[in-house]
Amino acid sequence: MSVWLTRIIPNPRSHDVRRDLAGSKAAMNLHRRLMSLYPSAAGPDPRAQFGVLFRIDDTPTGPHILLQSTHQPDLTQLPDDYGTTQSRPLDALLDALKPGLTIRYRCAASPVRKPGATTRALYNLPAVIPLTGAHADEWWTRQADTAGLKPLTLNSHPLDAAHATRTPKSGNPQRIRHARTRFDGSATITDSDLLRQKITDGIGRGKAYGCGLLSIAPARNTP
Repeated sequence: MSVWLTRIIPNPRSHDVRRDLAGSKAAMNLHRRLMSLYPSAAGPDPRAQFGVLFRIDDTPTGPHILLQSTHQPDLTQLPDDYGTTQSRPLDALLDALKPGLTIRYRCAASPVRKPGATTRALYNLPAVIPLTGAHADEWWTRQADTAGLKPLTLNSHPLDAAHATRTPKSGNPQRIRHARTRFDGSATITDSDLLRQKITDGIGRGKAYGCGLLSIAPARNTP
């Protein structure tokens, strides 16, 4: 199974780009846009079927969309003026992962805590509590451990929350909000099989709305 990484450099003059990247519905609009690049007959959860994960990275030249999937996207489905694209398989990078190697990582994720039923009732807490600051960093350290990584450095930066609306087959529309934090740093690989799996599956909640994509690259220098 190949893993594909696609970089889309959006055209800021495109009406479709502005619709997908700005406003309260941006995460939902971009999800729909990117899912249109894959076959429509993919069962009840096409995002999981094709391993689709994405993230918006701010760069000196403007936002870039990073799209990862286990199925090569059909980039001809993008509007003609949407921007420039480049797609490549990650197989060589993933095959080269070995325990003891130092890598750089980036992940925009939705760190949360889920209190037990007794604790929720005692303190009147919601089922899911977003984490920020040091609590988010602790969450990431635990996630990295389960992804076969030992963090060496960590820089975290809060991002705007991702908003969406989900309409169940029966019932009223449900508003979705995913608080997000971007984690950057360096780490040592402790388990390459776990790391490959987490790169493919993503980390945490909100994968349909720009959370969970773990990107890695060889470290230039070992800290």
